[in-house]
Amino acid sequence: MSSVVVIAPHMDDEVLGCGGVIAKHVSEGDHVSVIIVANRAYNHIYDEAVIEREKSKTRRAQEVLGFQKLMFLNLPDEQLDDKLIDVVVPIEAALHELGVPIDVAYTCHGYDSHQDHKAVFEASLIVFRPISKYKAARFYSYEVPSATDQIPPLVHRTFLANRYVDIGPFIDKKIEAMAAYEEESRVFPHPRSPEGLMVYAQKRGVEVGYHHAEAFFLLREIVD
Repeated sequence: MSSVVVIAPHMDDEVLGCGGVIAKHVSEGDHVSVIIVANRAYNHIYDEAVIEREKSKTRRAQEVLGFQKLMFLNLPDEQLDDKLIDVVVPIEAALHELGVPIDVAYTCHGYDSHQDHKAVFEASLIVFRPISKYKAARFYSYEVPSATDQIPPLVHRTFLANRYVDIGPFIDKKIEAMAAYEEESRVFPHPRSPEGLMVYAQKRGVEVGYHHAEAFFLLREIVD
């Protein structure tokens, strides 16, 4: 059994980026922990009732995907880039609470069109650095439909997939989990629509001969 940690900037990024892989890990007997870094602010306004409502939807997505541990860091949405240490320390505290060696870690792409995603990526690089006690044997970044795909085609910001995972048996779970996030879901051709997620999975799949896949970038692999 492997210990797997997914770092998600917001509630829904865990599903959009690697919902299929989460379900696959669970099916293989792995222990999966998902850490949600920021709360939600709609129209730049905080509403505690809305935040609690969104957390309940994340718990619903957890039920669908089947992962074992869900943690909310409750940091402020849209402000994670203000002071990076304020993101690093809570993530480290969450990993300390888990108290297990980490075999596989996932974080978001570092050059998405969202400042919070960039901050979470940079914080993850610090937390999972090779000399850290929280280092993971395998460390990946994932793409987020509606964020990673919205950047200009700048070479230094492009998401370059070099790991593909067959999620054919789990694509329906991914779409069902995303349906829990009513506020974040959209109608086609938006990337966060059910059809959009299916197209994404099919596109990544045909790149490597699968019907449906999720794509990742290998940041580091440590081999004994």
